[in-house]
Amino acid sequence: MQSLLELRHLKTLLAIRESGSLTRAAERLHLTQSALSHQIRLLEDHYALPLLIRKAVPGKSSPLKLTPAGEKLAQLASEFLPRIDQTERDIAKLREGEAGQLRIAVECHTCFDWLMPAMDNFRGHWPEVELDIVSGFHADPVQLLFENRADLAIVSETADEPGISYQPLFSYEMIALIARDHPLANKPFLNAEDFASYTLISYPVPDDMLDLVRKVLKPAGINPKRRTTELTAAILQLVASRRGIAALPSWSVQHYLERGYVVAKPITGQGLTSELYAAINNAQADTAFVRDFVVTMREISHINLPGVTLL
Repeated sequence: MQSLLELRHLKTLLAIRESGSLTRAAERLHLTQSALSHQIRLLEDHYALPLLIRKAVPGKSSPLKLTPAGEKLAQLASEFLPRIDQTERDIAKLREGEAGQLRIAVECHTCFDWLMPAMDNFRGHWPEVELDIVSGFHADPVQLLFENRADLAIVSETADEPGISYQPLFSYEMIALIARDHPLANKPFLNAEDFASYTLISYPVPDDMLDLVRKVLKPAGINPKRRTTELTAAILQLVASRRGIAALPSWSVQHYLERGYVVAKPITGQGLTSELYAAINNAQADTAFVRDFVVTMREISHINLPGVTLL
């Protein structure tokens, strides 16, 4: 039998197995869901066997599974694709060298939840690259790039700045967090006006770095009382004690929500979406290990963080 398999097919099957969803697999591979489904149908016609278990359990939402035939191909992908990736890294190291420095600046307090696993994964690929996080919180981490105090900055907005390249990472939903017995607990979602009478609990950052304030409250002319703290756990403790309302990334509080510690509500009927980008000096943006770090951040975050969408 002549093989129909291509690298893109192996990547598709591995992405489906790891994400458990056609939608998330398509996001990870930068494909439309219809294009991904077309690949699967071509392989199923070629092998005359189903590769996906399509029968859903009524009333339940469960991860998409592969059939035994699909698992065979996914196993091949898991053995074969890392070897290709490593070979391409080895070639890049021959061309550009193995060592280097990557100093990372962040503007978000919750970035460390997903940045650390990405850094751990990256070290296995580039052990000679010196990774470092520029200490402290930075309201303008891009300025550190101009001052040569950082090589890459994690930011929530892009800007038209000469010499800086912005690489998209992912988007996610910001959710409102309230106590279980809060007067707003029965509302399907919170509007800007719902925040007016309650204290807003947040990290100690400027208002233009709080998407809730910048995108929702300020346009509506709402300026609630404030209370700040550096720690996510402290924010949630204050919320649970009915000291106020908070807004945090949905993935950063998943554990607390599963335990019923606080209640989550969408912000506005459309939801509030935030984004993250990697800002890099143009001179370094095409360096092999920098490109690989951006890819690693995207892939690890997409695998580990519930509800994120790749940009």
